[in-house]
Amino acid sequence: MTITLMSGFRRQLSGAALGALLLATAQLGGASVAAAADEAPAMETKAEEALLVDGETGTILLQKNPDKPFPPASLAKMMTMEVVFEAVDGGKLALDTEFPISVHAWRTGGAPSGTSTMFADVKSSVSVENLIRGAIVHSANDACIALAEGMAGSEEDFAATMNRRAAELGLTGSHFVNPTGLPADGQHVTVRDLVTLARHIRTAHPELYKIYAQPDFKWNNIFQRNRNPLLKMDIGADGMETGYTEASGYALLGVTSRNGRITYLALSGLATSKDRSEEARRLLDWSDESFAIRHLYTKGAVVGSAGVFGGETGSVSLVAPEDISALLPREEGERLSARIRYDGPLAAPVEKGAEVASLDVMVDGEPVLTEPLAAGSAVAAGSFSDRAMGAVSELAFGWIRQF
Repeated sequence: MTITLMSGFRRQLSGAALGALLLATAQLGGASVAAAADEAPAMETKAEEALLVDGETGTILLQKNPDKPFPPASLAKMMTMEVVFEAVDGGKLALDTEFPISVHAWRTGGAPSGTSTMFADVKSSVSVENLIRGAIVHSANDACIALAEGMAGSEEDFAATMNRRAAELGLTGSHFVNPTGLPADGQHVTVRDLVTLARHIRTAHPELYKIYAQPDFKWNNIFQRNRNPLLKMDIGADGMETGYTEASGYALLGVTSRNGRITYLALSGLATSKDRSEEARRLLDWSDESFAIRHLYTKGAVVGSAGVFGGETGSVSLVAPEDISALLPREEGERLSARIRYDGPLAAPVEKGAEVASLDVMVDGEPVLTEPLAAGSAVAAGSFSDRAMGAVSELAFGWIRQF
């Protein structure tokens, strides 16, 4: 069973104080019996799927169907680039290595395909660096296929590597069939996974990530501009990818860096490219104007307590193992709340510093940030009489928490 402690935010959040814990309730199957305020979200979006996340704290600013799968189109190229970047930065692939443009790459993703391409000549050889630039700036399908064939021998084998890396990165809602995102049965992503992937690429591969901000690229005497519409706006955009399929409409993964803040936005299901651009700008402007960092707890601050079974004491304090901050609405009113979750009662012995609980910061009843909580002290196993009394207490009162 899981014990949930629910607390209210003070209107003015300051320093380490979040507010006194007010209510203890039982939670089964992850659904708290404490009712959340039935309020409309502060911002709506016409996108079918959307996720807006603060890059520093990981706070979710807006979400709509974040785990609903949809065809990725060119957004799949983000996963392709992650595999390539990992190989380059890991010393397994050199930027000056040249890969051939096969007939398959040329027909499927090159000039004859009618899809986005860098117009590489069939049977020519192109350096990895230029293939990366073509794949990012032009969203070039021929470049992605050439990289896949050069690194793994075939699109299918490269897709297996994509899925293996996706699993390692925790992208649980996505599956890749090819490196281009061209329509294929079973290929899908979620906006939550896309944001996770974008945050990883920007953090783990900062130098190669800079290519996403390159405004244009010329290859084979053909000049093309970057397809990301956000780069033309004065909003601090520095990435990342767009996509379109008839099945899921227009999609985008955008990253901005302005006023000292990094913001990630994933959208899908827009009717037109104009809708995609306008909606992205509207949501990014809203996030910049409507939120501010709140420092909730300093490292070591006591957040609450958890019950302990079979210990020298019946409870243990829960502390923040690191500073906890969140990007929260400037005019929060009664929309903010928090809860502590743990599988309890905790079984003694409990080691000091062990992560035994989680703090959920919530807006309109939806978790927007989850941080671990640690045991503030050690609790040794109790004597035989302590354990016996704990067992009697659990038999007498434990059943109550199961309803």
